[in-house]
This record gives sequence, C-alpha cells and structure tokens, in this order.
Amino acid sequence: MDFPFDLNALFPERITVLDNNLSAGRKAHGRPDPLLQISTVIDELGKASSKAQQLPAPITSAAKLQANRHHLYLLKDGEQNGGRGVILGFLKVGYKKLFLLDQRGAHLETEPLCVLDFYVTETLQRHGYGLELFDFMLKHKRVEPEQMAYDRPSPKFLSFLEKHYDLKNSVPQVNNFVVFSGFFQSRSVVQLRKVHPKKPEGEIKPYSLMEREVVQEEQRVLPWPFVHPAGPPHSPPLLPSSPQSRSLSVGSSPSRALLRPAAAPRTPFSQLNDSCRAKRTSSLNRSRLSFH
Repeated sequence: MDFPFDLNALFPERITVLDNNLSAGRKAHGRPDPLLQISTVIDELGKASSKAQQLPAPITSAAKLQANRHHLYLLKDGEQNGGRGVILGFLKVGYKKLFLLDQRGAHLETEPLCVLDFYVTETLQRHGYGLELFDFMLKHKRVEPEQMAYDRPSPKFLSFLEKHYDLKNSVPQVNNFVVFSGFFQSRSVVQLRKVHPKKPEGEIKPYSLMEREVVQEEQRVLPWPFVHPAGPPHSPPLLPSSPQSRSLSVGSSPSRALLRPAAAPRTPFSQLNDSCRAKRTSSLNRSRLSFH
C-alpha cells in the first residue's frame, strides 16, 4: 500500500514498532505534521484489514492505538513507489484479560499476549512478508506462538499458524479467541488462576443464613424484656395463701386490683395497747352518762 508522502521519512526501519505514542519526532519547519501522516497510514491499513476479513468496522485505527497499550508492527519496502516506500503489512498485539476453558472444561482466568489484527496486502501475500512480521514480533516480545491467544483468526491465518508453527489442535472457547493445546501446558500456575463457576442466583434474603443463626443465638441468650417470644410470657406461680392469687382467681386484672397489705402478726405488746384503749373508751362513756 502506497501513500502520497515519503514513508521512509516516517519509518526509518524496515519494521517499525508503534505504541500509544505515535510521535515520530519533532515537526520540521515547512513540512506536514508527521503525526497526521502516521495516523493516516494506520487508519488506511485498518480499513483494508477489516475489508479483507469482512468485518463491519475497522478494529485498528490511530485513535484506538492511542487509547490502548497495544503494539503495532509496520513492515515496509523502502525502495518501491519511486523511493518513497510502500507498506507491506502490519501486525497488532496486546495483553487481554480472558476467561478460558482448558481441555477438561475448567474455567481459568489469564492475561496472555493476543494477536488482535494481522494484515498483509493481498497482492503481496505468499511472499514471506507475514512470516517476517510474525517472527520479528515473537523475538521482540520473547514469546512462543502456542503461548498466545488469537482474536477471531481468519481461515488464512489459521492455515498460516498450522503451516509455520504447527498449531492445529485448538481448544474450543465460548468467546472469539482461539488458543491451542500447548497454551495451558506452557503457562505457570501464577499466570493461570482457576475461576469457580458462578452460582445461580436464588431467592433474595434480607440477610444471610449465618447472620440469621447469630440472631437466633442472641435471642436465646438475651433476657426476656429484650426478646419477643412466640407467645405471652408466663407469670411466675404464686402461693395459694397470698392475696395476689385470690385476686387473680376471680378474674381481676393485676393492674387494676388494689392489693391489701397483709396484717402484721399480733404480739403481747400490741395486745396490751388494745386493752388500755378499751379501758379508756369505757371510762369516757361512763363520764358522759353521768353528765347527762
């Protein structure tokens, strides 16, 4: 793919690695902004890739590259197009957090390096340019092909992986990513974390079973005024000789019945006082009779 500006000035190396910082240096006086030209190259490559894969929209653009921590590898031929160079293809990779299924169907959480977009100009395919790009990326990232995940690989890309890297036994996944059997064998336990399947949502409870057991335990321990029992509290048994028991036996309410104080036991001293009062009363009555 050629452009109406000098690609060699933008990308001095045969393979250029771009990240979210697209700036290729200071803007020269009297020359177009290189950031704008680099963005144009990336956007046009993204459109060509989406068209070749029959995607509804491009998955690679300058704006998306700036917004994510991905790496874009651009391969060019600097001698073509009158010495201004042409772009042969590109490869985009990045780390993604994925939930994958291993060979036994267990759910695992991992964050591998993923191939997100891969494109070589149609007229230049089967010339070894794709293999050159891919090998450069593997050395730059220090990763093996079976350790990576592949986002929606096309049939051509799958044939490419099988031909050059012997990747043919893929493990079925529920998402759009493809991994191969060596993916789970080559990764350590630290990189793979087992994810327990989500439990089905049941009836919504006001509080958990453990909290209910704690509340029940507190109700068994707390005294009566702080607990609401199932039935009315039982009154303590009263002796049959007490006035309270007599008043309750005829249906009187305890809150309305006036309780008479029990008579104090009679002593010899109280009996003497009663005798003296009786004598004074008798004497007083005789004096009144004599007066009349």
